[in-house]
Amino acid sequence: MHTRFLRRSGFCLAALGMAFCLLTGCASREGHFGKVLVFGKAKDAVKLDPAQIDDSESSVVTENIFETLVRFKPGTTIPEPDLATDWAISPDGRRYTFHLRRGVRFHDGTPCDAAAIKFNFDRQRDPHGGTFEYWLNFFAPDVQRVEAPKSDTLVVSLKQPDATFLSNLCLFSMGIVSPTAVRKYGPDIVRHPVGTGPFKFDVWVPGQKIILDANADYWGGRPKLDKLVFKPIPENSVRLLELENGVIQGMNGINPDDVARIEGHPALKLLTGSGMNVGYLALNVEKKPFDNLLVRRAIAHALDKEAMVKAFFANGTLGQAAKNPMPPSIWGYDDAVKDYAYDPAEARRLLAQAGYPHGFKMTLWALPVARPYMPQGQRTAEAIQADLARVGIEAKITSYEWGTYLDKLANGEHEAALIGWSGDNGDPDNFLYTLLDPDGARKGSATNFSFYCNAQVHTLLAAARRTSDRAERSALYRQVQEIAHRDEPMVPLFHSRQILAFQRGVTGFTLSPTGDLDFRDVDLVKKR
Repeated sequence: MHTRFLRRSGFCLAALGMAFCLLTGCASREGHFGKVLVFGKAKDAVKLDPAQIDDSESSVVTENIFETLVRFKPGTTIPEPDLATDWAISPDGRRYTFHLRRGVRFHDGTPCDAAAIKFNFDRQRDPHGGTFEYWLNFFAPDVQRVEAPKSDTLVVSLKQPDATFLSNLCLFSMGIVSPTAVRKYGPDIVRHPVGTGPFKFDVWVPGQKIILDANADYWGGRPKLDKLVFKPIPENSVRLLELENGVIQGMNGINPDDVARIEGHPALKLLTGSGMNVGYLALNVEKKPFDNLLVRRAIAHALDKEAMVKAFFANGTLGQAAKNPMPPSIWGYDDAVKDYAYDPAEARRLLAQAGYPHGFKMTLWALPVARPYMPQGQRTAEAIQADLARVGIEAKITSYEWGTYLDKLANGEHEAALIGWSGDNGDPDNFLYTLLDPDGARKGSATNFSFYCNAQVHTLLAAARRTSDRAERSALYRQVQEIAHRDEPMVPLFHSRQILAFQRGVTGFTLSPTGDLDFRDVDLVKKR
């Protein structure tokens, strides 16, 4: 649909919105339209099995279907009860005993007891069961044994203390899936999600919509919404037009230049908050010439981050230049690190010293979706391309569909790629271990997209997990940031603020530091 048509056809769009409502079956049994919230996002989900997800476009859907043992208290990264009502930790920090909420059932009627939760842990622990990236990176090194001594008690034993364990249990990847559904659907479980959450899966029309229904039997009380629809709309500007015209009721992936337009719109409201993210340029150190430290430093000096922040983050009001692989909003951030200054002359000098006096040719992967840490991936790639050209590096821009992009990155097929990370739990480990540790450089399941393997970094990160003393952990994480800055396997580019927009009738939504989209308490208030 052309933009011109959208601008001139508010009435038609309203009609289309009602048609969409009819098509999604949102009329209630009494014959009235129920409360249906349509949320517009940049891309469709890739998978709907939390254990197999490695992207936010999928996790924002599954977080409304599945629950975890513990979750983050709304608006914070403080763990609170979810499927577990309480827990106890042994004095040595290696044994966690969880007491489970009684009477909870999965959407298919299967009891959610200790045996079912143990099944989920064992499924991810099975080395032959599949590729579970989050499990491999956050749990595999430490989880030794999982037991279900009683129907309402789960015991997890660790090989060694892990200060991140409880927060990591809040990750979307630990959403508890119905064992009955896993056995029934096998590999196709990625398209048939069955959890215990406030919404249950209805239908997925790839590329068009994912429809969730209110879980009338939800232990926490039936949601106020009758249906929750996730609608992929690739273009940020088109997504905003649909919000303005009432086709959708909420959206993310907002062009920073459109913030003032939203704030001035009488029917819309803007939600903003501090971001917990980093957008960066991953340099694959396994491929020439990016195996050369001087080349990597030259690229860092060649990029005008401040100009890009002004261009892509509303003149810097919604973002800032990054110098570390983690945001300054997280404890342990090393502000003493001095960023590589924008200096094309120094970049050319380093290239000559590295043996590339006339530069070289490379391929630059452009992010194909709007992400909080990089709302305009293609334009960012073009800005980098222009900066590199000034120092003699000829960069050819390419991209792929989002799911393919992630798969190829995980396989290490890129030379240099734009990507980022939105924090899962507010812990420095979630950034530094995920993006820099050798454990994350496994081909096929990588999260360390630079494929940077430094034994000292690994030792420091492991030590930080073994102590609960925050001051000691902070000192270790600062060392990691200093080493990463010295070696520059990735060029940190941006940290952004969170921005979401809703129609004014949407109430009860709380911004999460992790960027989660939790709709269990959301309501639609219609004007009279």
